[in-house]
Amino acid sequence: MIGNRLKRAREAAGLSLRDLEAVINNEVSAQAIGKYERDEMMPSSSVLLALAKALKVTAEYLLSTRELELCGVDFRKAPQAGVKEEKAVGAAVLDQVERYLELEELMPGTGPQWVELDKAEFMIDHIEAAERAADGLRAMWKLGIDPIQNLAELLEDKGIKVIALALPRNVSGSKAYVKVSKHPDVPIIVVNGGHNGERQRFTMAHELAHLVLRSAGLDDKDQEKAADRFAGAFLMAKDMLLKLLGGNRTSISLGEFVELKKIFKVSIACLVVRCSQVGVISKALYGRLFGQIKSLGWNDLGSDEPGKLEPELPQRMERLCLRAISEGAISLSKAAELLRVSVRDLDLRLAQGA
Repeated sequence: MIGNRLKRAREAAGLSLRDLEAVINNEVSAQAIGKYERDEMMPSSSVLLALAKALKVTAEYLLSTRELELCGVDFRKAPQAGVKEEKAVGAAVLDQVERYLELEELMPGTGPQWVELDKAEFMIDHIEAAERAADGLRAMWKLGIDPIQNLAELLEDKGIKVIALALPRNVSGSKAYVKVSKHPDVPIIVVNGGHNGERQRFTMAHELAHLVLRSAGLDDKDQEKAADRFAGAFLMAKDMLLKLLGGNRTSISLGEFVELKKIFKVSIACLVVRCSQVGVISKALYGRLFGQIKSLGWNDLGSDEPGKLEPELPQRMERLCLRAISEGAISLSKAAELLRVSVRDLDLRLAQGA
């Protein structure tokens, strides 16, 4: 039966039942589509093909029996995000994860598995304990104190699927899990594909915190603060900051932070906050610096601060698709279907390295 998949694809496309009726030129009514989604009726082959074309999926996708369930999507940063937006995001996430998992099944041994982190160091009962947890994860993943050059690639290498979607401007992202039949749960981090690299990296680190931290008595507000503290510590190890800046600085220019940004790939505001947390600068100096940042508009979403970073988007699925084509594991048309691109565009990409 196609009910769940048809509804998911429709929600991912942002269409109501009547919208979909119009897109398929009234071939069947909205009421009939509703019955398909409730598995009360099955569409004819011609209607099935029309629905698949309208929703930009294949008929095989609608007929698949693979069972997936999304759990834990939570737009903490934007409580005003509506139910419709959350449903559309959830449907898009499930669609991309399913294509990703299908690709990994076609290329055995290429899918890294997420390892649940249940050690005591990830149980926190106060905000500052998130610092210890970030250091613990760095040690577990053998990262040392060096800055993380590509966070999306690191997370995907650890078995976390990173998905960039077109989200409302004020929505940063979310963590989630996808439950798959006969497969371990897949952790997901969703980021706003329209945000700059600085914000995306902090969002990924913040959502990583929500995946690994276990709270002992913290309310929602403090859990958010702890996730921010974890993100800062994970992206900017204390020992590296002290090595580069020294401690107890009585004076430091924004220009110096602009240069540091090239190393840590975070916003200048994030750097200033982190330096205050680890004691590089005093509270008084922090106040003066942040006042300058605010006056320049560098703490606003989409600010034009120096050294603006390009979006840091995951590339692993595309690379794996191109490898699968080269190794003869999948056809060009199948790869195009998995990547949701045309065969012509994919062929050009292969030919030109674009």
